[in-house]
Amino acid sequence: MVLNPGSGLIIKAKTKDVAGLLATIKNRWQTFGPEEPIDYAFMDELYNRTYEAEQKTGTILNIFALLTILVACLGLFGLATYTAEQRSKEIGIRKVLGASVTQVTSMLSKEFVKLVLIACIIAFPLSYWAMNKWLQDFAYRINISWWVFVLAGIAALLIALFTVSFKAIKAALANPVKSLRTE
Repeated sequence: MVLNPGSGLIIKAKTKDVAGLLATIKNRWQTFGPEEPIDYAFMDELYNRTYEAEQKTGTILNIFALLTILVACLGLFGLATYTAEQRSKEIGIRKVLGASVTQVTSMLSKEFVKLVLIACIIAFPLSYWAMNKWLQDFAYRINISWWVFVLAGIAALLIALFTVSFKAIKAALANPVKSLRTE
């Protein structure tokens, strides 16, 4: 061991008695330079501190992602309500002519599926580019797989269908006489 204030020393040890090891190292350190205090840290703690900012950022992004999904679902539900209200006469006529609940629900949901697919087409290349830029800052990085985007697209589609289907089924089950009575 050499006392050089600008550099450090890494010690690899296999022991269960960490306190005894630290006491031995402190005693040996004092023989080299009693005026210089020993400053030590464990590698796993240093490693954890390195990625602490990313972990906090990840937690914040998860919270905002959940809030964003909630607000988007509320907006989608409002849009589905508005669409069902605007097309209530059309739905009533279709039901009188023999359309099933499944046909009416799929007719109303088809528009929203198109919007979700367009959003995915726009979002996936942008998110791939942003993730690649972010991952370039790390020494060890992963490759972004295509299945992550497929899974995200399926999840977005399922969330949209679940949100819209509630209102679409309600509109399809409504009595057509009420919507056609004004004509």
